[in-house]
Formats: sequence, structure tokens, C-alpha cells
Amino acid sequence: MTARGIVLFAHGSRDAQWRAPVEAVARRVAEQAPDARVRCAYLELVAPDLPAAVAELVAEGVASIHVVPLFLGMGRHAREDLPVLMAELRQRHPGVHFTQAPAVGQDPAVIDLLARLALDPPR
Repeated sequence: MTARGIVLFAHGSRDAQWRAPVEAVARRVAEQAPDARVRCAYLELVAPDLPAAVAELVAEGVASIHVVPLFLGMGRHAREDLPVLMAELRQRHPGVHFTQAPAVGQDPAVIDLLARLALDPPR
């Protein structure tokens, strides 16, 4: 297995426009780390789900997968649902090294960015 994988994990929505920012982050990550394989995955309402995104990366030979929850807070999905999914993935793919970031909204850099955006006058 080669390369590293990054999965941007978001809630999901039936509205296709909702996914645009998630996919924009994925493109930016891929631009900044051309050696990484980047996928988006969603908890519900839209495909692919996390197991499908991971299976795709594993099929491409990815040996290490970092899951980044794109949630502003540590609500039930990040606190309860994601750990269960991660445990299932580790069991299903024992040869793959999995890591998980905290919810992005917990990162001080994201909090600072949101504060700056709130203070920025409308354009």
C-alpha cells in the first residue's frame, strides 16, 4: 500500500449546493498536498458515506487514512456516531492506519477565522 488518504467527513444534505464548500476544501487540500488522496464522505443523505470513501482509498492502495470531521462542534455525530464508524473501519481494514482529527470547530485557528469573518464588514 502507498500514499496517504484524507477523508473530509461532513453531515450531508439533500441540497447539492450544500456540498460545494466541502468539495472546495477537498480541492484545496489536494492542491496543497498532491501526494495525498482526498475524498469527501457524508454521514447521511448523500453519497459516499464514510465506509464507501474509505473502501475506495483502500482499493487505491492507501495505507494511512486521516479522517477530518467538518463539524463546528462536538455534537452527537462527532462525539458518538463517528467513534463507532471509526471502530468499524479499523476492524474492516486492519492493515490500514487510521487517525482522526477533532471536529474542525474545536481548532483555535478556525475559531479565530470565524471571529475575523464576523468582524469583517459586508462586501
